[in-house]
Amino acid sequence: MRYGYWLPVFGGWLRNVENEGMEPTWEYNSRLARRSEEIGFDLTLIAELNLNDIKGVHAPALDAWSTAAALAAVTRRLELMVAVRPTFHLPALLAKQAANIDHISGGRLSLNVVSSWWADEARQYGVHFEQHDDRYARTAEWLQVLNGVWSRDQFSFAGKYYRVEDTMLQPKPVSRPRPTLYAGGESEAAKELIARECDAYVMHGDPPERITSKIADLSSRRERMNLPPMKFGVAAYAIVRETEDEANRELRRITDVKQSAAGYGNYQEWLAGTQLEQKVSLEDYSVSNRGLRSGLVGTADQVLARIAEFEAAGVDLFLLQFSPQLEEMERFAETVIARGSSLSRESPSLGNAWEPSIGD
Repeated sequence: MRYGYWLPVFGGWLRNVENEGMEPTWEYNSRLARRSEEIGFDLTLIAELNLNDIKGVHAPALDAWSTAAALAAVTRRLELMVAVRPTFHLPALLAKQAANIDHISGGRLSLNVVSSWWADEARQYGVHFEQHDDRYARTAEWLQVLNGVWSRDQFSFAGKYYRVEDTMLQPKPVSRPRPTLYAGGESEAAKELIARECDAYVMHGDPPERITSKIADLSSRRERMNLPPMKFGVAAYAIVRETEDEANRELRRITDVKQSAAGYGNYQEWLAGTQLEQKVSLEDYSVSNRGLRSGLVGTADQVLARIAEFEAAGVDLFLLQFSPQLEEMERFAETVIARGSSLSRESPSLGNAWEPSIGD
């Protein structure tokens, strides 16, 4: 199992807790990233939004791509998964930018391709906003251009949304055959696109039995397309305590919706712009990406047992959220990651390490 986490570029993940003790600053995030690779985390996901959808639109939020470039220079092992929204980036220019960051990092860059959902943000920043299936049609063309300029000496393309002529991009990315492409989505348009064009499928939090069916679905699509197997990641919010009562007490604290509701309007807009397979609850509102549904709440033994269920379902990667991030990541690394690694060494069949393909 690989352990990743969201970088707190929004200053936290809890919509009901105003101050989580994790400022959206370069100083805090760089310190966190450097420490995370020392204690056993493999990856950080750097979300891309120009407005803060967690703490409210007037709260600060860091830019994803400049943050990723800076982190590439100050970390040594951590995979940097940067979210990218095709409507905000011309594909050939983004390919150039990403290739450069991949070189700075020594081949540690990956992309999380996200079809935009926030109409108000697009309007504020002067970006055209399209309906759901049109966004995925644009993303399909965007990926064709991205892959084309990464892989060919000269690349031309003419489509509905993008046109490039004899594009030359050097240097190519370090990562081979390309930086890993992750994506998530639950609509039919999303799943077909991801199965055809991406390397890994990342899912909202859900119990292992539901994740099993999602993995089976995407795997069958890949087989039908005669493509190699994908990797699979799942979101989770983790609370690890010495006793189950302590963990549940913390759970009650963070899901108390009476504390703050600054991001509720943005959350409602996100729901309206998506085609999720399930209805959401106030608990889902409290913690983003349905992280509490994964059930990583309890003692270290309980959390390790739950992780084993996900591993048996075919999950390769967790994308975790914590609050406060640094302190809770230290606790998780000591009580879960270190113990899990020890168990894997004792029982090799439990291990399922996944190292991304990186060029020499």
